[in-house]
Amino acid sequence: MQVPTMAELSAKGESPDILFWVGCAGSYDQRAQKITRAFATILNKVGLKYAILGKEELCNGDPARRAGNEFIFQMMAYQNIQVLNNYGIKKIVTTCPHCFNIFLNEYPELGGHYEVIHHTVLLQQLLDEGKIVLKEDGPFKGKRITYHDSCYLGRANHVYEAPRKVLEALDVELMEMKRCRSKGLCCGAGGAQMFKEEEKGATRVNFERSAEAMDTGAKVIAAACPFCNTMLTDGVKHGEKEEDVKVMDIAELIAASIV
Repeated sequence: MQVPTMAELSAKGESPDILFWVGCAGSYDQRAQKITRAFATILNKVGLKYAILGKEELCNGDPARRAGNEFIFQMMAYQNIQVLNNYGIKKIVTTCPHCFNIFLNEYPELGGHYEVIHHTVLLQQLLDEGKIVLKEDGPFKGKRITYHDSCYLGRANHVYEAPRKVLEALDVELMEMKRCRSKGLCCGAGGAQMFKEEEKGATRVNFERSAEAMDTGAKVIAAACPFCNTMLTDGVKHGEKEEDVKVMDIAELIAASIV
């Protein structure tokens, strides 16, 4: 794919409308790389001028801070802020709610002030503006889909409507889980839990959440977070339903339905 980097644009004396922060999962996790490609495909199709940092992008430090290593977090954050400010970045879009949350709420106190948008919100804006045109008989038309609210997108930042409006634009049958929106259940990966063994209990959180999603009868579980995607996919496999139920990011659903 032809994805411009900030260094390339800067060398030509140009600047993008938006910086796409890919994030660690979107860069290195094989499953999340598909989400990155899907979102970049959409940005290319709508003709939005964007760029990524490429090799200049570090982890934003969220897992370090959540795990209690404040020193590592601040070291990473200051390096990122220096790079972003040197390029004069004003607007950041991210496909990961963890990146979204930390840039929006925790970077400002260290000197990183940016307009931060989650990709579901940008997708909704592009649909509203008529820049994203969807196929009339898209692959998901009439399909039963349920949406899982990511903790860092939902409860932490009150982004509930945008993902649902994007799904409704696909003309799907949206099935809500009993625990949704502000009452949504965590997938079990947040707060650096993704990188450690779970504590003993009756069941794993992601198994319980995936069972709730499958109980809706949905054929697709829509997520808007690479961590949630991993945990729900594992839960579907545990329920031996991977042939019947797919876990997909909202960007992938749009990329498959765009004209």
